[in-house]
Amino acid sequence: MKSLQSTNSLPSKVTIVEVGPRDGLQNEKQLLDTDQKINFIDRLSVCGLPIIECTSMVNPQWVPQLADAEAVIKKINRHPGVRYSVLVPNEQGMQRALAAGAKSVAIFIAASEGFNQKNVNCSIEESFARFEPVMALAKAAGIEVRGYLSCVMGCPYEGKIKPMKVATLARHLIELGCYEVSLGDTIGVGTPLQAQRLIQTISKQVPVEQLAIHFHDTRGQALANIFACLELGITTIDASVAGLGGCPYAKGSSGNVATEDVVYMLEGMGIETGVDLRALSETGNMICRQLNRSNNSKVGKLY
Repeated sequence: MKSLQSTNSLPSKVTIVEVGPRDGLQNEKQLLDTDQKINFIDRLSVCGLPIIECTSMVNPQWVPQLADAEAVIKKINRHPGVRYSVLVPNEQGMQRALAAGAKSVAIFIAASEGFNQKNVNCSIEESFARFEPVMALAKAAGIEVRGYLSCVMGCPYEGKIKPMKVATLARHLIELGCYEVSLGDTIGVGTPLQAQRLIQTISKQVPVEQLAIHFHDTRGQALANIFACLELGITTIDASVAGLGGCPYAKGSSGNVATEDVVYMLEGMGIETGVDLRALSETGNMICRQLNRSNNSKVGKLY
């Protein structure tokens, strides 16, 4: 596959994957009740977002914020044209997701052994073994599976991660049956040229059309990194309304890049998102108030 080069050309349209209800809320100290979460997702559903990641079927002991996953999935008001995704760690999680009526799921793995052990208490090889029955259940149910690959540019336990290792793991996820791999800069250490080199390396093994990006804004680099990846043909971006969340197993990791900021930047460049920025910002303000955040926060602002 031919290596990608920056051509300063940008896509005309980008797909936003909203991860606030899952990746955002799972790392917030303030717990929301089930009705608040359902209202949150229902409000996001009318913002024009095509994909909303709602919750995770992980052990409630480890992520108590999402202990009501089944109730949330069962009670949300599903809008036509919106895909509601659920994160699953293993076969048991997949069975829970199916029983709750989930129609879209995602699996997750780290690009570093240290982080994978800390996150899911097993090796990368063991994680792939756990995914096999998940993929079998998904295929039988006619459900598409997304793959998450975290720590793609750095790990809190192992430091820098080699792009070739990330590329190999991304290819394995596609070979396993994932329709797309989301590349996560979990601790927010990446810079624009580093992000481009990563995409260029991975694109030799996985078509860029099957890659998404998921950048945290720990060092204020997320928007710059997103722009750098857009130049290489990336058209799917994960973001979290109001910049909610971080990672419970990555010390010092701040929140995801704010969906409002991503949409504002894209629309300012003439790139279509289909997202109603004002409705999204109002939803961000609402969830910030519920989480007892300051109204003067830099995120969740009205544009």
